[in-house]
Amino acid sequence: MKERVGLCSGCFGLSDHPRCQICDDERREREVICVVEGPADLMAIERARSFGGVYHVLNGALAPLDGIGPDDIKMKELIARVSPPAVVREVIIATNATVEGEATALYIARALKPLGVKTTRLARGLPAGGDLEYSDSATLTSALSGRREL
Repeated sequence: MKERVGLCSGCFGLSDHPRCQICDDERREREVICVVEGPADLMAIERARSFGGVYHVLNGALAPLDGIGPDDIKMKELIARVSPPAVVREVIIATNATVEGEATALYIARALKPLGVKTTRLARGLPAGGDLEYSDSATLTSALSGRREL
């Protein structure tokens, strides 16, 4: 399995092909990107079946005390995906409701502000200190529909 599974070249989620099924799905709304910390978070949102855009998997969160900075997660790749000439209408920040997730969300919002793209954060409805992968579909659906601009 280790030999066949790698990172998707589009979203950096796990895939056994160069691009995952979500990135290859032409029905997806490419102008809306949902940023998650890891592949399990992506799958949790997909289980809710309430998001029709594409994803960007950071493969981590900022944790300065652990020595994890912006260069250790897929931040440069996110900025490149959102920068002109790309046409991105909204970036939904769906990092976990933890200290690291909140710090990462704030960092992303500040990094994307000069690009002029609408940046939103999942609405509270997710438990503080909880991980997306353990949330039920109804809670995730509510959180996605009640998101707000940062």
